[in-house]
Amino acid sequence: MAAVVRMPALAAGASEAAIQSWLVEVGAEVSAGEAIVEIETEKAVVEYEAEEAGTLAGILVAEGEAAAVGAPIAVLAAPGQSAEDALAEAGAAPTAAESPGTAASAPADQAAPPEPPVSVGAPPARAGESAVDRPVSVVSKPAEPPAAETATPARPERAAPAADAESAAGASPAAASSSSRRLFASPLVRRLAKERGIDLATIQGSGPQGRIVRRDLDALPAAAPPAAAPAPAPARPGATEATTTPESVGYVDIPHTGMRRAIARRLTESTTTVPHFFLTADCRVDELLELRARINADPAHRVSVNDFVLKAVGAAMQEVPDANAIWTDAATRRFSSVDVAVAVAVPGGLLTPVVRGVERLRLGELSATVRALAQRARDGGLKQHELEGGSFSVSNLGMYGTTEFSAIINPPHSGILAVGAATPRPVVGADGALTVATVMTVTLSADHRVLDGAVAAQWLAAFVRHIENPLGMLV
Repeated sequence: MAAVVRMPALAAGASEAAIQSWLVEVGAEVSAGEAIVEIETEKAVVEYEAEEAGTLAGILVAEGEAAAVGAPIAVLAAPGQSAEDALAEAGAAPTAAESPGTAASAPADQAAPPEPPVSVGAPPARAGESAVDRPVSVVSKPAEPPAAETATPARPERAAPAADAESAAGASPAAASSSSRRLFASPLVRRLAKERGIDLATIQGSGPQGRIVRRDLDALPAAAPPAAAPAPAPARPGATEATTTPESVGYVDIPHTGMRRAIARRLTESTTTVPHFFLTADCRVDELLELRARINADPAHRVSVNDFVLKAVGAAMQEVPDANAIWTDAATRRFSSVDVAVAVAVPGGLLTPVVRGVERLRLGELSATVRALAQRARDGGLKQHELEGGSFSVSNLGMYGTTEFSAIINPPHSGILAVGAATPRPVVGADGALTVATVMTVTLSADHRVLDGAVAAQWLAAFVRHIENPLGMLV
């Protein structure tokens, strides 16, 4: 029996995902557990494994195209079953354009309808039928409607700007050919090209079937900044004062990316469903900075203040194990290992890769792990499993000069530690004398469903002890 491969739900709350690349070709044998496709979610690229063995009979969603969660993306034929039989059994019939004799049966004086687009769509649902169970269609090639049909006619009352007319008139035949060809590129590549000001139509992809991949972008210089906007045209008769007066406020709408939508959704969920409370403490870090300077004297073993912070988080979780937990609908889930998410700023948003087993890692191993995760986050190379799990997060804005702030909990974590900059401040010593010390302010945001005030206070006190005595964490 043929098996339909459907778009999996790889990210919490995601309604769709995009195919980045197929790892097997049509006709290839597939074993259960073998990675067959790379799927790009809002934050990561995930290798999806086949759940059963078979032969890849057909691909229903091409590389670079998106599909809803649960929609069919491929068909696997059973052993001994032909690809045609598997597609027919799965309800994936060829389109009219592929059926012999279809064009001849059309009336001569009636123009043939344009071919459907390359993405695979299901017909409208009938009564009592879900979208997931509907039959689908396989499209073997993209449709490109004639240029005359896709061109947008100019509005009579508004002439096109002179700059646009000149650029259209001066476009070379090669440029016109590049703009008319279909571009195969993943959503990640399209986003990077937009950020760098690169026109994908001018790039010849080096990936399979000419697909544009990240290395093609990295080999190009970023485009020059756009030229200054032309002077505004004279006002038309009847134009409102708001659109023509110098006092008008200008703005630019920046479309939401998938990552930005995911951040908005999750943080809105956090602030509306998680009862936050906040605890703040000052840490004297002179001894930590001196120890870090001695370690960094050897170029082969460089560590950051944030590495010490993560190590102190792991030590405090071991000392107060009740804090190493998250809330679920059925129970409070307490963990034996300390897995901590680290906030990493990336173009257009924020990612939180998870460092596993912080309490077991030596400081050098911890530092190397964090650097590798942060680099892959900025390069867009994190896997989905590297963004999942953990019970706690750390957000450090000290490198930007921020001395104190409060962070929003990243669900399902029960807490997040906001770390500020270490700055010289006046402090009162144990003997009452006023001295100057380097102080770092940290703020714990806690989920009151999991952490009571006393537990959170005990954890924060343990963190301060460990961060102020860093040598004890290394022995």
